[in-house]
Amino acid sequence: MKRGRLPLTALRSFEMAGRHLSFSRAAEELYVSQAAISRQIRELETFLHQPLFLRLHRRVELTDAGRRLLDQLVRSFDDIDRVLSELATSPPQSVVRVSVEPSLAAVWLVPRLNRFRQLRPDIDVFLDVDPRLTEFRSDQPELALRFSQRATSWPRSDAERLASTVDSPVLSPALLAAGPPLERPIDLRHYTLLHEENRQSWARWFEAAGVPADAVPARGPMLADASLSKQAALLGHGVALGDLLQIGEELASGALVKPFDIDVASGAYWLVARNLRDLSEPARAFADWLRSEFAVTRRAA
Repeated sequence: MKRGRLPLTALRSFEMAGRHLSFSRAAEELYVSQAAISRQIRELETFLHQPLFLRLHRRVELTDAGRRLLDQLVRSFDDIDRVLSELATSPPQSVVRVSVEPSLAAVWLVPRLNRFRQLRPDIDVFLDVDPRLTEFRSDQPELALRFSQRATSWPRSDAERLASTVDSPVLSPALLAAGPPLERPIDLRHYTLLHEENRQSWARWFEAAGVPADAVPARGPMLADASLSKQAALLGHGVALGDLLQIGEELASGALVKPFDIDVASGAYWLVARNLRDLSEPARAFADWLRSEFAVTRRAA
């Protein structure tokens, strides 16, 4: 096909709708009406003589042809976007942008960040603290640090496991000294339990400890993330189910104590990028540093 006949507007509309699996989201990002997006995609399907979407009730799915075209368009538009950005802005290579979840940034990354600064003072780190995973477009972070309970495959991205995580009850020495003895896991029913986002993590731990589900009341404060849970435990507000990778220093210093040798696997930390084999030099340096820091953390835990 001659390049002059390429339906570029329709292809751009399709690429946006295909990535989001939503005509309305595509319309919002392209500042056009949803009807305009629908029309462009219908014209493209007519041009190709085959459907690109399955129109279901209140949602759409890509056909095999749609997935094939989307994969090619995402790569092509990303390449064009990257070159245009380089030509327009010529960003300095001494900056690396990293997307990281808020709790992981507060509890683990920021306390260690000065080590990277000492190692590579020529590279500035820009942290984008956001629980949502970036799509790694040209104006977004090049690396992401994420937690997942499963071996998650992020669409059109590479993911490398940095460390597996395990949880165990932890509390302040003062709270332990003032409260009832903790001789058996069931004794935790006499303490306030600190929960992160939901109560499922504690339920899994009690199951692993052999405590019947109805023996411990499903009560206690509900906190948004691990950083708040750890802070509440340090202040003596209750017993947290701590990620041993994130609280290793507090356990080593005695600021928190671990009353039981019962640990439960809870997921893993992942390094995510569009292509881990094709990073800028600053991103490559930061990725290598993250690998080494997680290795140190694993050994300490």
